[in-house]
Amino acid sequence: MALLQIAEPGQSPQPHQRRLAVGIDLGTTNSLVAALRSGVTTPLADADGQVILPSAVRYLADRVAVGREALQAAVVDPFNTVISVKRLMGRGLEDVKQLGEQLPYHFVAGDSQMPFIETVQGAKSPVEISSEILRALRERAEQALGGELVGAVITVPAYFDDAQRQATKDAARLAGLNVLRLLNEPTAAAVAYGLDRQAEGVIAVYDLGGGTFDISILRLTQGVFEVLATGGDTALGGDDFDLVIAHWVLQQAGQSSDLEPGAQRALLQLACAAKERLTRQDAVELAHAGWSGVLTRALFHELIDPLIARSLKACRRAVRDTGVELEEISAVVMVGGSTRVPRVRERVGELFQRQPLTDIDPDQVVAIGAAIQAETLAGNNRGGDELLLLDVIPLSLGLETMGGLMEKVIVRNTTIPVARAQEFTTYKDGQTAMMIHVLQGERELISGCRSLARFELRGIPPMVAGAAKVRVTFQVDADGLLSVSARELASGAEASIEVKPSYGLSDGEIARMLEESFSKAGEDKAARALREQLVEAQRLLEAVQAALLVDGERLLQPEERLAIDAEVHRMGELLESTDSVAVEQQIRKLGQVTDAFAARRLDSTVKAALAGRRLNEIED
Repeated sequence: MALLQIAEPGQSPQPHQRRLAVGIDLGTTNSLVAALRSGVTTPLADADGQVILPSAVRYLADRVAVGREALQAAVVDPFNTVISVKRLMGRGLEDVKQLGEQLPYHFVAGDSQMPFIETVQGAKSPVEISSEILRALRERAEQALGGELVGAVITVPAYFDDAQRQATKDAARLAGLNVLRLLNEPTAAAVAYGLDRQAEGVIAVYDLGGGTFDISILRLTQGVFEVLATGGDTALGGDDFDLVIAHWVLQQAGQSSDLEPGAQRALLQLACAAKERLTRQDAVELAHAGWSGVLTRALFHELIDPLIARSLKACRRAVRDTGVELEEISAVVMVGGSTRVPRVRERVGELFQRQPLTDIDPDQVVAIGAAIQAETLAGNNRGGDELLLLDVIPLSLGLETMGGLMEKVIVRNTTIPVARAQEFTTYKDGQTAMMIHVLQGERELISGCRSLARFELRGIPPMVAGAAKVRVTFQVDADGLLSVSARELASGAEASIEVKPSYGLSDGEIARMLEESFSKAGEDKAARALREQLVEAQRLLEAVQAALLVDGERLLQPEERLAIDAEVHRMGELLESTDSVAVEQQIRKLGQVTDAFAARRLDSTVKAALAGRRLNEIED
C-alpha cells in the first residue's frame, strides 16, 4: 500500500528541515553572527576559527577588506579604513564632526544630510560601510550553515532613535539580508539569560560596548520579557577608555594631542591593548614616540572613574523611572567587552548590591539572544515555548498644539509595538485644514523637543471652532519605527506619514534631552501653564471682539461697553505677559464683565428662533 506524505500547511514535509535564520550583533568595535546548531545556540566562526569580526572596513582600489585585515591597516591607511562606523549611523554631517579627534576621515556632504566618507572607491555613507560588515557576516553564516538565510534578527542599542534604526535596516537590505526584527541589545541579552536560567523577576542589563552604553530594566515572567525602562549614553564606551589612556600617555610624554591620523590610530591601538592587559594584570609598560612608562591598574581605574560614574547615573535614573527599588532587582547582566574591566564590575556591583552575572561571554551574549529570537521568528519553534518580547520607546512622541506646546501621545518607556490615538479640534471658525507637527522629547514646549515630521490634513468641513473632531493615531512597530495618521471623523478626510528623518540625534542628544526634562521640570511646568493661559486668553479675546462687532451697539449700554472695552484692552496688553497668574485673573475678569452680555445674546438668539411659533410646534 502506498503511503501519503502529510504535513501541516506551511510546514516542511521533512520534520528535521529548518529554516535558516541567524542573530547578528552589529557592534561598534566588534560584530558577531550566531545560530542554533545541534540544539545549542552558538556564535559562528570564520575559516580561521575566529567568531569575532572587528567592525572595520578598508576600501582598496580593486576590493573591500572587512574585519581583522582591515583593522590591521588602520594605522597605515587611516583615511580608507573605517572603524566604529556605528557611531555615524543615522547622524548628520554636523553631528559627526563633533566627535572630532576620534574620526580621522575626510567627510563630504551628499544629496541628503547623511555624512559621506571620501575613499579611494569614492564617497561612502555609513549605511554602505555597515552593509559590508553585514554582508561578511551573512556569507559566513551561509557557509557555516550550508544554505541561504531566510532572515536575521539584528540588534541595536536601546537608545537608537528612528533614523538610526532605519539606517540599520537599510544597511541590512544592501547586504542582502531580510530583517526579521530589530532587537534592542539589552533585551537580546535578557533572552539569552532568561532561557538558560529560566530567570524570573526584575533584572538590570548593563551594556557597555565599544561606543555606546545602555541600561535596561526588565521584568522576566514565564518567557515574557518586558522592558520597564531604558537609559544610557550614546557617546560612552570602551573607545572612551582608550581615549583617556591615550591622553594620559600624551600628557606624560609632554606631547600635543594634534597628531597625524596614522599616529593617532597607532596611539589608540596602544591604549586599547593596555586596557585589555590591565584586566588580567596589575600594571603594563607603555612606549610611545620616545617616551616609556608604566600604567598601573589603580591609576587606570582612577582615570576611568568619571566615565563609569556617567553610566551609573544613567542606571539610577532608569531604576527611578520604573518605580522599583534597587533592592528589588534580582540580577544584573553584564554585556559588552568593556564590562571585562574589573573596575566596571566592581562599581556596578556596589550600586546594585549584588555580584553581576558574567557566565555567558559578554561579547557573545547579545548575538546568542538574537539567534534565539531568530529561531522563533523563522518558525522553527513550533510547539515549543515562544518568547514574547516587549521593548519600549526611549523618548515620548507627540504633537504641537496651540501656543507651541508639546502634547504627548505616547509617553517614554511605553511598551512597543503600540498604537495610541487622541482627538484634537480646530482653533478658528471655518478652518478646513490642519498642520500636524510630530515631535519627540520630554519638554513641555516644542522648542525643547525634536521635530520629526510635518504633514497636512485637508478637507475638514468648515465649522465653528472646536466642533471638528480630528483623531490622530501614532503607531510604533516592533522595530521602533513610527507612522502617524490623522482623520477627520465627520468627513472621513485622512492623511498620514511614515516618519523617516534623514539623520538621527547628535551624540549625547537623547541623554541631554532626558537630563533637561528632569532638571527643568518646574520651569517647564510654569512655561506650559503660561502658554495654556495665553491660548485661552487669545481665544476668549477673539470671541468677545467678534460678539461686540455683531451685537455690541444693540445689546449694551454705553457704560457697559466702556467697561468691557477696558477689560478687552487690558487683555490685549497681557498677551505679551510672562505672568500666568495675571493672565488667569484677567481671563476671569473679562468673563465676569461679559457674563450679562453673553446672557442677552443667548436670550436674543432663542427669541429669534421661537418667534412666530406656537407652543404645540415647539413641543413637537
